[in-house]
Amino acid sequence: MTSSNVFEFDGFRPVIHESAFIHPNATITGNVIIGRDVYVGPGAAIRGDWGGIEIQDGCNVQENCTIHTFPGVTVVLERSAHIGHGAVIHGARICENTLVGMNSVVMDHAVVGPECIVGALTFVPAEMQIPRRKVVVGNPARILKDVSDEMLAWKTEGTRLYQSLPAELHRSLHACDPLREVPADRPTQHGSYKTWQEIKGARPESVK
Repeated sequence: MTSSNVFEFDGFRPVIHESAFIHPNATITGNVIIGRDVYVGPGAAIRGDWGGIEIQDGCNVQENCTIHTFPGVTVVLERSAHIGHGAVIHGARICENTLVGMNSVVMDHAVVGPECIVGALTFVPAEMQIPRRKVVVGNPARILKDVSDEMLAWKTEGTRLYQSLPAELHRSLHACDPLREVPADRPTQHGSYKTWQEIKGARPESVK
């Protein structure tokens, strides 16, 4: 993280725990509080200009996400919330250990309860209240089923990967010049986490 991507606005300076990792290509503005072991990916825009944004310990906000709100409203991502690539959270509350899938939109004053899974491309309308441990899909969002113990364990394991990522990035991420050819001793990256479809052996579902 460098000062070039964190901005004070109207007297509000972001508060970011030293263990969090904010990618240099993300932008953090104004009344934003970011907790321990949080990952914020490149292209993310977290705009606390008109209202506050609280991102609690162990959350991840992945690449190209937008978090914003209307004046006087605070967005809250509770502990271990998991916000997939390209999602938009506007004036909403995402409760503890909930996953919001890729390119989903969660609108103003909606509350997504604890341990939920919001499928990719889902549109959660303003003021929708989603109870604990529900799978939610569609446009507009509808409750599909309950989150099983197995599905919750899968989600929690995936979030733990992101909780370990900030320390790894602080240790080893640095700008470099590209190689011009693949070296013979280039290491192999081994799979340590399976998709839900691989676990279940089922047809694809929009849950990530």
